[in-house]
Amino acid sequence: MKDGPNIVAIAALIGDHARAEVLTALMSGMALTATELAEIAGVSRQTISSHMAKLLEAGLVAVEAQGRHRYFRLANEDVAQLLESLMNVAFRSGALRLRSSPREPALRKARVCYDHLAGELGVLVYDRLLQAACLTVGEQGMALTAHGQQVLSQIGITPEDLTPGKRPVCRHCLDWSERRHHLAGLLGNLLLLRFTALGWGRRLPDSRVFAFSAGGEQNLLRWLSDADRQHSSKTNHNDIISQGTSC
Repeated sequence: MKDGPNIVAIAALIGDHARAEVLTALMSGMALTATELAEIAGVSRQTISSHMAKLLEAGLVAVEAQGRHRYFRLANEDVAQLLESLMNVAFRSGALRLRSSPREPALRKARVCYDHLAGELGVLVYDRLLQAACLTVGEQGMALTAHGQQVLSQIGITPEDLTPGKRPVCRHCLDWSERRHHLAGLLGNLLLLRFTALGWGRRLPDSRVFAFSAGGEQNLLRWLSDADRQHSSKTNHNDIISQGTSC
C-alpha cells in the first residue's frame, strides 16, 4: 500500500552532489548568489542555474532579488532540520568526506545551523539550560520556564523578544557531530544573535564556523554556571520552606 507523501523526488534532488553542496552551504543561514554557489558546487553558472530552478520548484530554497543580483537561501527551518538530520545519519554511517577541511575541528566545536548555534558548545548550552530548569520537556513539547526568562534577561533577551509566531519558541535539533540535541527555534536564534551582539563570538567569513573568543567562551560558561547556581539556590530555599511548613 502506497500511503503518505512521495519522498522520491525530494530525495533525488538532495542526493545530487552539486545540489547537496549548495544546500550544505546554505545551512550557514546566509543568502548566496548563483555565482557563489556555482563556485562552491564546482559547476558552471549555466549548470547551477538549472540546479537552483529545480530546488526552487521543490520549495527547498527561496530567492530574493536585490538590484542585479539574486540571493538564494534555504526556504525555511524545516528544510534546515531535514538537512541536519541527514548529516547526522551520514556521520553515523561513516559517510565522511575523503579530505576534511582545516576548519573541521572548529566546525565541530561551534557552528551555525541555519540560524542557531550547533556543535559542542551548542549542545552544552542546551544541556546546561535543561539542567538549570530554564527549559522543560514534556508531553506538549519543550517550554521556557519563568526561571529561564530571568536567566535570559541577564544577557538582554526580554519576554517581548520571545513572543511566539509561526515558529516554536524552543525546540531541539539533533546535532550531527555530537549526536545529541542542541537548541533551535526562536530562542535558539535569539541566543546566537545575542552571543554575537555581546562580542562573545562571530561567524567566520565563508564558513559555518562560529568562533568564540577565549573571553567570550568564559563569559558563556559563567552565564550557564550562574543559571545553574541560581536554580540550585531556589531549590534549596524551597526545600527549607517545605520542611518548615510540614513541621
